Formats: sequence, structure tokens, C-alpha cells
Amino acid sequence: MRRSIATVCVSGTLDDKLTAAAAAGFDGIEIFENDLVVSPWSPREIRQRCDDLGLTIELYQPFRDFEAVPPALLKENLARAQRKFDVMSALGVGTMLVCSSVHPAAMDDDELAAEQLSDLSDSARDNGVRIAYEALAWGRHVSTWDHSWRIVQLADHPSLGLCLDSFHVLSRDVPPDGIADITPGKIFFLQLADAPYLRMDVLQWSRHHRLFPGQGSFDLAGFVALTRAAGYDGPLSLEVFNDVFRQSDPARTAVDAMRSLIALEGSIPPNPEISGYAFTELAVDGNSGPSLRTALRGLGFAHTGQHRTKPVELWEQSGCRIVLNSAVTRPQAATISAFAVTSADPSQSLQRAEALLAPARPNAREPGEAELAAITAPDGTSIFVTDPGNDWRNDFLPTGSASPGAGLLTTDHLGLAQPFDNFDEAGLFYRTVLGLEPLATEEYAAPFGLMRSRSLTGDGRHLRLALTTALLRRGDWAPAVSDPQHVAFSTADIFATAAKLTLPPLSVPDNYYEDLAARFALPDAVVAALRRHGILYDRDPAGGELLHLYTPVLGGRVFFEIVERRAGYDRFGEPNAPVRMAAQRHSRLLSGG
Repeated sequence: MRRSIATVCVSGTLDDKLTAAAAAGFDGIEIFENDLVVSPWSPREIRQRCDDLGLTIELYQPFRDFEAVPPALLKENLARAQRKFDVMSALGVGTMLVCSSVHPAAMDDDELAAEQLSDLSDSARDNGVRIAYEALAWGRHVSTWDHSWRIVQLADHPSLGLCLDSFHVLSRDVPPDGIADITPGKIFFLQLADAPYLRMDVLQWSRHHRLFPGQGSFDLAGFVALTRAAGYDGPLSLEVFNDVFRQSDPARTAVDAMRSLIALEGSIPPNPEISGYAFTELAVDGNSGPSLRTALRGLGFAHTGQHRTKPVELWEQSGCRIVLNSAVTRPQAATISAFAVTSADPSQSLQRAEALLAPARPNAREPGEAELAAITAPDGTSIFVTDPGNDWRNDFLPTGSASPGAGLLTTDHLGLAQPFDNFDEAGLFYRTVLGLEPLATEEYAAPFGLMRSRSLTGDGRHLRLALTTALLRRGDWAPAVSDPQHVAFSTADIFATAAKLTLPPLSVPDNYYEDLAARFALPDAVVAALRRHGILYDRDPAGGELLHLYTPVLGGRVFFEIVERRAGYDRFGEPNAPVRMAAQRHSRLLSGG
């Protein structure tokens, strides 16, 4: 199917929007009237620019407040429509979107609405165009798709059909199942937008919180399937109103938009099994490197390998692997610069990434070294894809050191802070490129502002990821770590592991344990053991338990976590995040950081 995007989805001038849409690979666009009005180009010049870029203009929109009005107003509306038909002729567009009316003079009269829409469609036919009638979710009298369909049926005009917008359909209580029974050929246009489920005024929800497919909570695959069952074979077109997207780089937003449509269509290589993290790379400088090495030793890791040609160290404990990369060009806080995942078919994983507009780039290597292609995540993190044999380890010369061990088993998850403007983009990237599925999105009050966390995981729970962002940051007073990141390791017995650590864990206040005993009715002996080792606790409604401890922030930005999951606990201990953040702040104050 053809892929289209409304100009309202992206930022910039009309030329910025058209250029971005074409570069991202879209076949066509919807011209939003506001973008036309402020453009210095005439409609014919816009048509020519689209032709030059290989774009078709699929829809002109919106035409508002037309139907079920008094005669005098109808006359004005028909005259207004004729002017728009003239513009459409110059643009070379054949379909106009007509929204259900919100005009105070509009009457609750389906027969009148059908009669007047038929009059409009007569005029449209004479001008060689069609009318796609859309039920706005906040329409004065027509606000659901089934109501708009009844009016179109009453009008029974060949130039009048439906525009189905996934937001307007799925934000309302009317089930969409009946869409499959719409007369074939009467769905003239399809607009797609995702959104989180929110309890708020539907107009504000629509104008500010729409997302690209796969970034929200709507079942868009099911929605599209219903329209296909009704015979729709027109373009899949995105219409997304989002405050962040309309202020972001249009080229980047357009790529994000196209990735969402490619994933929705499903015409991409299947995701091979990802069996976990092969390693996590931390970029360190002369200041952060020593503190990270000391911390790793204190967690029971050993420096087991030194890269043959690069200032890169391999640290290991059981299935946990950390790579310290000292090849930094300027002083910086320690950061998770890359991670590697183990794929059953690395080549297919990279083909999938390329199909989703995330082509891999080869790594810089010397002859004989492992070839590790890297995908670049939205925040710049490199993602390497390796095979189960871990051939990359042959690039490291053994140091002869052996891990004393502290009971750590594997990398349980990574925690990556994201810029607010790219949070939804990152979620879609990891969901599509690595085949992860979202578990939950949480918001919580932290010491320095509201935070949002989104947890994702793959089949088998071998690969887990937690994305976080600050929802609002104003001013310079924010004595917190900038975009903190962490690596979490799993253990089968956190108490035994804690006893073996020589790195002191993060100190947790006694008040937390007093509250913990009250909330979960834990035995005094259990609370005492948790308190002794600085272990935090959470329990889910099904009885699953998480026991986890943290280190202070190391190297200016990074910290480690140790987790024990019991009875199928599947989350990340989000209720304890504010406790951890406050404790790390106190730790920095005590250390003078």
C-alpha cells in the first residue's frame, strides 16, 4: 500500500515538510490547509515541488463546519467549498476531507446533514473531486464512525465516502468491528494515529498526545485489517498532532514516522531469537576509568582480556561482561556507549534493522579482528549484533585473571535515560528493530521532578530494557546526575551475593524499611536482612517479588544494580526509583560530588 503523511505531522515550513517526507521514502502527503496558507508558493508551485520530489498529494484538509446548517449558512459554505475546489484543482488533489461540524448553528438532523453533504458532493463531482466525510470525536452531533457511515448511506452519492481516522474511531466507545461491513469502495481515505490511553478531554487528547503507530496503546494492526476487509486499498496515511514532533527536526521525525508504518505493515524480515546481552561497553576517561575498575572488582568481576589493538578492557563474571573503552577524545562522564546482543541469526537481525531505516555500519577493525556491525539507536548508543559463539572475544588477549565471583549470572537489563523529545522515538526503535514488547509505562515523582519510565522485553525475557526521561526540566537548579544510566546483573541469591561484595552498596535510609514492613507485612527477620545489605524490595499483585540493590553513581553518570527475581516478577522495581535517586544524591553530597 502507498504510504502518506500529513504535513501537520512534522515541523518547519512547507518545503521543510515536503523535503523530509520525500527523503524518508513517503509516496504522498496530505496538505494541511494551514501549511498552504503560510506558504509563499502558489498551489501550482506546490504541485510542481511535489512532482519534483516524487510525491503525490493524496488529500486536502480540513474543510470544517459544513453540514446540517440553516439555508443561509449552507449557501456560504457551498461558496467557500467552491474556492477550495479551485485550489485543489491547482494542487492536483482529488479528495477533500470534510470534518463533522462543531458549529453552534449545526442541527441534530441526519437527513438534513445527508441532503447538504449530497449537495456538496454534486459540486465536488462537477469539479472532478471526492468528499471524504469524517466524524470528529468531539463533533457537535456526529462524533462516531458508525454515525458518519449512516449519514453517508443516507446521502447515497458516488462522490461521497468516509474518511476513517484511527484516533477518532478508537478514542470512542463504539466498537470498530462493524467497519469490515462498510460497503466496498466507500472508505475514501484512511488516517492513522496511535495514542496512549488517557482520561482527559478528547479534543486536547487528540491535539497534543497523538503518536505514530507502535508508540501508543491502540490496536492499529486490527484497525487496518478491518478497513482492508471492507475493500480499502488506498494509502496508509499518518495524521499525528504532537507538540514534540511539531518542534523537532522534520527529517528525523519523518524517518520515525516511516519506521512506524513499515513496522505496522509487517513486511520486514522476522526477528531472530535474541538470547541476551553479549556485553555492555562503557566509555571511560582518565578520571572515571579508575572508579569503574574499582567498582567492578568490588562486584566480583575480573579483568580477563585486553584488546589486541585498542585501549579496551574486558571484565567478566559468569555470563556478565563489561567492556571498558578508554578511547575517548575529551574528558567526559562514564557512559554506556554501546551494547551487544546475541542473535540466532545476526545477518537477519541486521537486514531487519536496515528495512526499518536503521542500517548498520561496520566497526573499525584491524585485519583478523571480528566484524561487528553496529546499529545506531536514537540517542547515539551503538548496538552490536553478535552470534552465540561470541567470536568477538578472540580480539582480546587473556590477562590470566580469574573472577572471584559474587554470584552474578547474566546482564538482567540496561537502564538508559533518553532526551524527552526522543523518548517515544526510542521506544518505537527498540520495539521494532530488536523486536521488544512494552511491559508498562510508569510515571513517578522523583526528588528533582516527574519521571517517566518505559519497560520493554523480548520473548523469553532474555533481553530487558528500561527507558527513562524527565518530563519537565526548567532552570539550572537540578543537582542530579545528567541522564543517568545503569547496568543490572541477575543473581539467584541476592543475600549471598551481597555478603561477597567488597564494594559497599548504596546506603538506604531506615525510614524506607519501616515503611516497607508496614506496606508488605514482611517478617522482622526479612526486613532486618534487607536493611543490613541495603536491599530494596517490591512485590507485584500476583505475588512475584523483586529484591535489588544499587551502587552509588560512578564516574559521574553510571551505576550498577543487582537483582533477584522471584515467582515471575516481570517489572523493574519502579516504586523504588525515587528512593534510589534520593539515596544516590545523599551519597554524592557525602562524597563531595
